[in-house]
Amino acid sequence: MSTFDLSPYHGIFPAGMTFFDAEGNLDTKATLDHWHWLVDQGVHGLVVAGTSGEFIALTIEERMELIRLAVEHFGGKLPIIAGTGHNATKLTVDISREAQEIGVDAFIVILPYYSKPPMESVMNHYRTLRQKTDRPVMLYNNPNNTACPALTPKQVAQLVEEDVVHMVKSTMESVVPVHDLSLLVGDEMRVFYGSFLSAYEAFAAGAHGWVSGVLNVATGPAIEMYRAVVEEKNIERGFELWKHILPIVHLYTYQKLGPAADIPIYRGMLQLWGRHGGYSREPFSALTEQQLGLLREELRIAGWLD
Repeated sequence: MSTFDLSPYHGIFPAGMTFFDAEGNLDTKATLDHWHWLVDQGVHGLVVAGTSGEFIALTIEERMELIRLAVEHFGGKLPIIAGTGHNATKLTVDISREAQEIGVDAFIVILPYYSKPPMESVMNHYRTLRQKTDRPVMLYNNPNNTACPALTPKQVAQLVEEDVVHMVKSTMESVVPVHDLSLLVGDEMRVFYGSFLSAYEAFAAGAHGWVSGVLNVATGPAIEMYRAVVEEKNIERGFELWKHILPIVHLYTYQKLGPAADIPIYRGMLQLWGRHGGYSREPFSALTEQQLGLLREELRIAGWLD
C-alpha cells in the first residue's frame, strides 16, 4: 500500500517543453506562456524538466529554475512532477531533495543512463532515493534513451511493494507492461503510458494516464480520448480521437518531413498555429523553411490547421 495519496495522478500529463532563444539561452517567459496554454486546456498534471523538456541539455541550476517557475505558477492547482533523475545516485538525491524543498508534488526519475549499471544497482538507485526523500516517485522506464535495461513488470511491482516507487512512465512501443502492471499492482500504483505509439491501446489496457511530448500539441484531443476510453468506456469514440492524433505521431515515426526530431516538429506546429515555437538547444535544429511547408500541408490534410 502506497504511503501517498495517488488519486490526483491520472489523465493527461504533458511532458512540458522548455523554450530557448535563437542563441540557446533559457527563455522562461516563453516556457511559462506555453505551460499556461497547456493548463488552460484542462490537462490533469504537468511534467517539467523531463525528456521533452530537454533536461539533458540543462544545467542543474536551470532545472531548478524551471521547477521553481512551475511551482510558483501552478502549485496547488494541479500535480507538478519534476524530472530529477541523473546518472549518479547522489546527484539524483540532491536534485530531488531540492525539488522537494521547492514544493513539487512528485519526481519522475529516469533510469541511470549511459554507464549501464547492473540491474541490482538500478533497483538500489531507486531505493536510496526513496530513503532520502518524501515525495511519490515515478519510475521513468525508458531503456531506449538510457542504454539501461528496462525493469520488468515484476521488478517494478517489487519496488511498488517495497514502497520505493509509486508510479511508472512505461515508455515502450508495447502495452504489455501496462496490462501486466495493472494486474500485478494496479490498485497500489499509477501506471502511465509514456510513448506516443500506442496510447489508445494503453488506456484500454488499464493505464491511469499518459505522459508524452506529443501532448504539447495534441492536448485537446488527448484529453477527450482519455475521457472517452477511461471515464466513459466509449472505445469507438476513443478510437476516432486516436486516429486524429496519429498523423501527428507519424510525422516523426515515418519522418514525413525528412530528418527531424520530434520536439522541433512540435515547435513548428506551434509556429504554424500562430504561437511561439521557440528553439531547442543544438544539436537539435529547427525545421527548415521547406520542412515547414511540408508540415503545413500534412497538418492541412489531417485537419490540424483549423
